[in-house]
Amino acid sequence: MSDDKENRAEQKDSECVVPGPAIPPSELHKYLSESDPHSAQDISRYVELEASDEKVLHVEKVKSEVILGDLHEVWDVHTDKNRWWVITPLTNLYPQAHFQSLDYTLSFHVGLMMRVRSRPQGPDSDDPTPFDEVFRRREQAEKNLEAAVEAEDYQSVGMQLRECLISLVGAVRRRVERKPQAEIPQDANFVAWSSVLADQLCPGDSDKELRQFLKGAAKGAWQLVNWTTHYRNADEPVCSIALQACSNLIGHFIQILERNKREKTKNCPLCNSRDIRTHFDPFLSADGEYYLSCGVCDWTDHPGDNDGAKEESE
Repeated sequence: MSDDKENRAEQKDSECVVPGPAIPPSELHKYLSESDPHSAQDISRYVELEASDEKVLHVEKVKSEVILGDLHEVWDVHTDKNRWWVITPLTNLYPQAHFQSLDYTLSFHVGLMMRVRSRPQGPDSDDPTPFDEVFRRREQAEKNLEAAVEAEDYQSVGMQLRECLISLVGAVRRRVERKPQAEIPQDANFVAWSSVLADQLCPGDSDKELRQFLKGAAKGAWQLVNWTTHYRNADEPVCSIALQACSNLIGHFIQILERNKREKTKNCPLCNSRDIRTHFDPFLSADGEYYLSCGVCDWTDHPGDNDGAKEESE
């Protein structure tokens, strides 16, 4: 009688065990009910950038939650060595070996990002962008400002910010199609270039005030930075104001570029959805390109994907 009870107990226990080995991470994508391939590709690139010795095998969005007005997305990422949580915004990754609870990790991330956002200079993304050189020069100027003691130390910060602004107009003009009749200033003529770019990025009467503001902000930042490089009594407040002026100007131009890119495609041409997302592919050109995708259907204006779709249709 006891043997029958033991057999039934063993049979009952066996019904609760998942048979066979776990599904390999590289095969998990076959069983996803929903996918966002372009956002998943962004997350994959981010992880491989942060964990440079690891290769991503599987990326899956497991949670979306609005907290304090921000939509946070949580991704489960398998690599050939580890498993990570990746949470946006601001994008950060957490090893699941140490952060086993998803809810705890999300709460931790929200608290951490609130502290990061409270810093005076604000956060800088580690994702690759066409403005990497600009950000690098600005960050180097900020580090040198923190270590500056003598007047010449502060003057050198002004010189670094000057090169940062020249890099900025170089990065912007590579992403703007200039009109044939537009003037072509010398590469180092920051004020002239910023005026040309403002005219093309903010054309027409409707953008007159914005265009004038950009030109004024660019000219003001350039004059302040150049004055700092020659100011024999340069000090921390002077350089801090110059750094903030350059940081603001960088943000202005990037926002205008993103606005112009989005305005060209306000709705998905396939499903008419407004859920248009911006991604960056560092391999599209010498310094990378932004592209759009639809969060509802499979539409994208990525050149490689469009070529692939054309080949399939043929």
